[in-house]
Amino acid sequence: MTLNESEVNKLLPQVRTLVNKVVKKNMADGFLFSAGTDTQIIAYEAVKYKPDIPCLTLAFKHGQPKDTEYVKKMVELLHLKHETYQFGKEDVMKYYPKVVEALKKYDPMEIRNSLPVYIGLTLLKPKGIKTVFTGDALDELFGYPWQFHLTEEQFAVKQQEMWAEMGFSSFPMAESLGMQIKAPYRDPEFMDWAMKLPIKYKINMYNGIKYSKWILRKAYEDVIPKEIIWRPKAPLEAGTGTETLRTYFNDMVTDEEFNEKKAAIKAADDVEIQDKEQLLYYEVFRSKFGKPKDVFPKIEGAIQCPKCKSYIKTKIQFCKTCGAYPI
Repeated sequence: MTLNESEVNKLLPQVRTLVNKVVKKNMADGFLFSAGTDTQIIAYEAVKYKPDIPCLTLAFKHGQPKDTEYVKKMVELLHLKHETYQFGKEDVMKYYPKVVEALKKYDPMEIRNSLPVYIGLTLLKPKGIKTVFTGDALDELFGYPWQFHLTEEQFAVKQQEMWAEMGFSSFPMAESLGMQIKAPYRDPEFMDWAMKLPIKYKINMYNGIKYSKWILRKAYEDVIPKEIIWRPKAPLEAGTGTETLRTYFNDMVTDEEFNEKKAAIKAADDVEIQDKEQLLYYEVFRSKFGKPKDVFPKIEGAIQCPKCKSYIKTKIQFCKTCGAYPI
């Protein structure tokens, strides 16, 4: 999409002023820091007001976390008071039931993505930290790489559908621990601006590659090194290394046991289990809440998920309970 250089140059200081304003207004005691574009920018503004804000990065010691090199560079750039906690399988086994319980769902990707955040919160809480920065909402407001193929009209429709169903796991997890999430990008002023922003400023080209959050990256490329601010998007599970949990659980349940439990759950609950990881999450969900169709019964305007039989209000055809797509 063609851009007018003078219009861009006029917009850049406005972007920085707005981000600075919402970060200052939503100041937190601590920071779950991934060094993704979202948290890089918050950190750059936050240290102006709280130079010694404690920043914590999570990495799965049995995985291959992709955030490490970017975290190191940002820590050096901003002189962050920072530590990295390498969590292991024992942490995963200890906390995944807590995550399932806090989120009231057993969608494997959601649990996998949320585990590092929950573990991070449990580490920050004993230090007296009650409010924590996250970069929640920027992807939803500016678009994901998997939407790059859409036309402008299609993208606009998908954005509206996504905004109607935005939800972030960090909030209920923090609440379950007596803590609070501070998400500057969820500030009403920022959201209103982002929702009205032309698509060409959200997704555009840089050095022959298409990027989301284009105008934000552009606004900070002179103060944050280009190789950091223009880093590719990495899902949280890739950034922290928890994507390896997909196969980690395979060693905990034999094929025979999995098939037996899968069949028993289908017969008793009318729920389809997709793999061993989801089985473990479902067993916690079932023991805490009951059958999905009883936990999320039929309501007006909801559709029934064919996999877990819970009723979900959704226009994006995604089951928030079990993660099935499309439904």
